[in-house]
Order: sequence, then structure tokens, then C-alpha cells
Amino acid sequence: MTEIISYFSSIPSSHRSLILVGGITLFWLIENAFPLFNFNYKKWHHAGINIFLTLTTIVINFLLAFILLQTANWTITNQFGILQWLPQMPLWLYTLVGLLLLDLIGAYLVHLIEHKTKILWRFHLIHHTDTWIDTTSANRHHPGESVIRFAFTTLGVLIVGSPMWMVFLYQTLSVIASQFNHANISIPEKWDTVLSYFIVSPNMHKVHHHYKLPYTDSNYGNIFSIWDRLFGTFMALPKEKIIYGVDTHMKIEEHNQLKNLLKIPFQKRYDKKIIKL
Repeated sequence: MTEIISYFSSIPSSHRSLILVGGITLFWLIENAFPLFNFNYKKWHHAGINIFLTLTTIVINFLLAFILLQTANWTITNQFGILQWLPQMPLWLYTLVGLLLLDLIGAYLVHLIEHKTKILWRFHLIHHTDTWIDTTSANRHHPGESVIRFAFTTLGVLIVGSPMWMVFLYQTLSVIASQFNHANISIPEKWDTVLSYFIVSPNMHKVHHHYKLPYTDSNYGNIFSIWDRLFGTFMALPKEKIIYGVDTHMKIEEHNQLKNLLKIPFQKRYDKKIIKL
């Protein structure tokens, strides 16, 4: 455990980039060999849009990283935050509690709020317009949403009182988890079900990308599945019934053109339709 802390305390930016690129490459190869769905689409065009949006997220996080660093340092210096107020515990448990809480605020909570708040939904909508979910879809976020998610991550660091090494560890796990649960990979259903009791599995997250309510408003988690089960937002749907996208933007010119995707939050309001199955 001390080796992990030492590594993430000073992880080079090049290593973080390698993890991001390596994850996309690995899961892309796996999903090509064992696809969950056989898409009829221009994969490189689709990947180009998603990778561009991933790069904007990287740039925004890089430019704002000093805020995260200052926040983490302040919590440790001033002994502020949940982790600082808890009694002493084994290092592995301290790390697990911290990661769970960061995932709750930085992933589950912000995701839930984005779905329930109209103005935030208009930015998050870009992620849901993807009708061909694969590993490149993981960071298909509008630049505006990247700022929103960064703000919640910072809030999480402040409330949790997590040291910077834990933040780097959390972000690394978050990237890998998101690439994994978005990947178009076929996993035996029993394995996926077992995984879904601990982490967000591919089939579990694919339900969230079904184009109709109420499934769109379910399975908000990213790393840990406990929060959806605890707060009653977990839902299941046979993979054969899943249709990707969002019912307000099913036309290809709406969801497969970068220029239009960037404009969506500022266009006519597209609130989610409530369509009964």
C-alpha cells in the first residue's frame, strides 16, 4: 500500500496520459474481438468525435489542476474533511473509504444532479446522444460539462479531505472504470452480474444509455455500484432490449456531427421526454 501511495504522490503526467491512451487501446482491441453489439457505423469518424471531446476534457482538467492541488493541500494542512475527522484506521481501509466518498460526490452525485437539473442536462445530453456506445464514449463530454464535473470533484476533495495522492488514484481508477463500463464488450452474463454487486459493470452501465426513461435515469455510478443500490437508482434491462441514444436526438445529423454537439446546450431546450414502455 505504501508503494501505491508513493507512486501516486508523484505520478508523472506522462504516466497518466499513458494510462488514458493505453486503456482506450486495450478495450478497443477487446471490443473488436468480443463485441457486445455489431455496430454498422464509421468507427474512426465516431472515435474522432469522442477523442476530440476527450482532449478538451484533458485540457480543462490540466488548466484547472492547480485548484484541485490547492484544495487537497488545504484540507490536509487544516485537518478538514471526513477523512481527517475519522478515528485512525488501517491504511487500506482509509484508502477505500476515501475512494468510495470521492466516487459518491465526484461521480454519482454530479451525474444524478445533471439528470435532474435542466440546464445541466443540456450539457450532459451530449454524452447520451451517442448511439454507438464503445470505449471511446467514456469521455464524450461537452467542455461545459467537463468544468461542471471538475467543480464537483473539487467539492468532493474538500468534503472528503483527501490527500492529493488519493485524488490521483481516484482519477486513474475513474478513467479505467469508465473506459471499461462503456466498452462494447461481451462478458458472460453471470460474470457481469457478479461484478455489478461491487463495481459498475458494462451491462449495468449500458442500461443507463438506453434511449428512453426511466432507464436513462438509472445506474449513475462510475466505479462503485454500491451507491445506485443504496439510493434505489439501480435498474436492469436485458441487453437485447437496449437501444442507445436519447429520444430527443436520434437523427444522425444531431448526434454524429461535432459542430452540432458543441451547440446543443445553447439551442432550443431539449428536455427529456417521458415515454412509457
